[in-house]
Amino acid sequence: MSNRSIIKDGLKQMNIDISEVNIDKFEKYKDILLEWNQNINLTAIEDEKEIYIKHFIDSLACINSGYIKENDKIIDVGTGAGFPGIPLRVCMESLNLTLLDSLNKRINFLKEVCNNLELDNVEFVHGRAEDFGKDEDYREQYDIATARAVASLPVLLEYCTPFIKVGGYFVCLKGPYLNEELKEAKKAIDVLGLEFVEKIDVDLPFTDIKHNIVILKKIKNTPTKYPRKAGKLSKSPIK
Repeated sequence: MSNRSIIKDGLKQMNIDISEVNIDKFEKYKDILLEWNQNINLTAIEDEKEIYIKHFIDSLACINSGYIKENDKIIDVGTGAGFPGIPLRVCMESLNLTLLDSLNKRINFLKEVCNNLELDNVEFVHGRAEDFGKDEDYREQYDIATARAVASLPVLLEYCTPFIKVGGYFVCLKGPYLNEELKEAKKAIDVLGLEFVEKIDVDLPFTDIKHNIVILKKIKNTPTKYPRKAGKLSKSPIK
């Protein structure tokens, strides 16, 4: 199968339509990713078809959740090579996207991608979630926070929840061990002002891989002591 067929047919299995113009954008994205990956560590996946399946299609599974709406203000925390934020912005053109990452080289890569794909309404933030989560320009300003393969759920919640406004959602892509992580995160969910909404099972097309999307709703303001300082979150997660 060609790359075009993979993304078109794979998304069709998820009931997601994609235009030929946007397929072209993913082709450019893939090329830039592979080129930059020779010099900085962006992805361990270098096979083109796997990039389409495990990065692009996997990221776009978030659309099916139904919680991300047109015109939403969304922050992708620890975005890395831009997943899931950039694929979502490609297919939902009215999203206002913030890409947050602690490594400036990755921020430069993300700017290159968005420039080449002609994506507007994208803000690039170089820094730590622990710092920007306390900044009034970012704290509780977003309809959606999302993250993918960043940390265990109790830690991830402390990174991401401070950015979400009350009534907004955390849309998180996770692997097959989500049930265990949800048990571990029970206290963090309560303390940070969230409630569990649902877990969505994702069968990744053309693979036997099963992923999960967890949806949590922000029901009250996050206490001002969170997020704690860098290093504290992973050493002593809220449990």
